[in-house]
Amino acid sequence: MRRIGLLSTTLLPFVAMAQKPNVIMIVADDLGYGDISCYGATRINTPNVDDLARRGVRFTDAHCVASTSTPSRYGMLTGMYPFRKPNTNIAAGDASMIISPGQYTIADLFKDNGYYTAAIGKWHLGIGSTQGAQDWNGIVDQTPNDLGFDYSYLMAATADRVPCVFIEQGRVANYDASASIRVSYQKPLEGEITYTMTPESELKLKSSHGHNNAIINGIGRIGYMTGGGKALWKDENIADSITVHALDFLDRHKDEPFFMYLATNDVHVPRYPHDRFRGKNAMGLRGDAIAQFDWTVGQVTAKLQELGLTDNTMIILTSDNGPVLDDGYQDQAPELVGDHRPGGHMRGGKYSSFEAGSTIPFIVTWPGHTPQNKVSKALFSQIDIMGSLAQLLNAKLPADAGIDTRGTLKAMIGKTGKGVQYNISMSSNRSLTIRTARWKYIQPSNGIPLMKAVNIETGYSQQEQLYDMTADPGENTNVAVRYPKVVAKLKQILQKESAGR
Repeated sequence: MRRIGLLSTTLLPFVAMAQKPNVIMIVADDLGYGDISCYGATRINTPNVDDLARRGVRFTDAHCVASTSTPSRYGMLTGMYPFRKPNTNIAAGDASMIISPGQYTIADLFKDNGYYTAAIGKWHLGIGSTQGAQDWNGIVDQTPNDLGFDYSYLMAATADRVPCVFIEQGRVANYDASASIRVSYQKPLEGEITYTMTPESELKLKSSHGHNNAIINGIGRIGYMTGGGKALWKDENIADSITVHALDFLDRHKDEPFFMYLATNDVHVPRYPHDRFRGKNAMGLRGDAIAQFDWTVGQVTAKLQELGLTDNTMIILTSDNGPVLDDGYQDQAPELVGDHRPGGHMRGGKYSSFEAGSTIPFIVTWPGHTPQNKVSKALFSQIDIMGSLAQLLNAKLPADAGIDTRGTLKAMIGKTGKGVQYNISMSSNRSLTIRTARWKYIQPSNGIPLMKAVNIETGYSQQEQLYDMTADPGENTNVAVRYPKVVAKLKQILQKESAGR
């Protein structure tokens, strides 16, 4: 049973609202800080994202709570750090639901305040009550609908993991009864033609590492799968499918307040955008996928304009974590990147403890409330989206909900340049980092300094690391020995947070 919070309705003094604003959270996948033209990219043009930035606030020091997808999304949707829960690593496609049905989410917050809510696109937070026991041919027993979302149309995990079907309201969308679905993350299924059995001439993308189990739509995946028939997605149509369902949601709920969590697949692997975008960018498929993401943004903003909803809709645009080039497919992303820097001026990337793993694009637009074309240097964390939106709704979270989120609405809508005192992020080996406006501390951990398969520096070290981010934003000089008092203070905060509340 869902928990219902008792929420206040008193208007905040600094936000005058004639009516409840709609809220859309657009979350890209593996889109780096440097991948958008308004953040300095010169080899890719993102006019629709840039237009949002011109009409609102663009943050230069905003962070996700983890440098990989599952824990990042967990923190964003629950307001609780993912290191507090043991099973928040990168989820398999048959993982059970990681957010418990009794756990309060952003969707609950909006639903309790009279909004219609939706989750559309990539999920990657598990589905069903038992790992590996989902009924893909019937009704999945636990879905985002048990987490405050009235409507859901989702990829269970990622495009490179089976099952390669969309799940709509707990059922496989366009289910094909003549092709029953079987999924395994243990071993190949009887009668399955796998990646290694497929002639090279039939491959749309070749694997560079991993991604050599099931073969769906001519592309290798993680995990094994048979069946699906007409329900199987085609990678080139994924963005269209997600966008069409988002636009349909806007059409159907234009006359009531709504909250839409719109999680795109772009620019996650396998990168295989529609023909409309393919071959149009010098950086190859990854550049084309960024352009496809920008198109999705443009479709949403155009629909809002068509429906007369632009002025009463807040849009939050961000990414789940930092960028990666070769993440398992030979799509020439490393070879064609040229002088483009997906992580901007920062070190590291996806998976990493370094800044490019957690520093992400973050843009907020709300006409009449956000200043136009503002660049904010305020330190901001996605963990605080929930608390800030509670302030937007003048709502009080239940006592045990969003235990780590902080209300920073004034900073989020550009009314102040003062950010949070610190933010915490978790890397792929579950080690923690803490950032203040000036300092960055990386706790000691075991692990390789370079993930060779993806060519990303991890930042893992058995030594304490401290970086002065004002003087050394590239994290080149470890000054931990020089500033022991700063190290001690940041360690104390981490220890307090890690101990729970």
